[in-house]
Amino acid sequence: MAVHDPVTSPDQRKPGHPRAARLGAAVIAALLVALVFGSDQENNVATIWLAAGAGLLLIVVTLDWVLRRRGLR
Repeated sequence: MAVHDPVTSPDQRKPGHPRAARLGAAVIAALLVALVFGSDQENNVATIWLAAGAGLLLIVVTLDWVLRRRGLR
């Protein structure tokens, strides 16, 4: 006899905690920006990568906020 899975909606199967993930991404982006201002390097390659990483995280968090606000996600 096969074991039956309980009937659940697709929303109940989402892994993780989305609010904690958004907060964590914002905190990491803030730390990356702090590292940009705290670096004393002559070479700007690291600064560019830190700023790009922080910008990417902020873009993802902002797009997630916009999609949730409009009900598209």
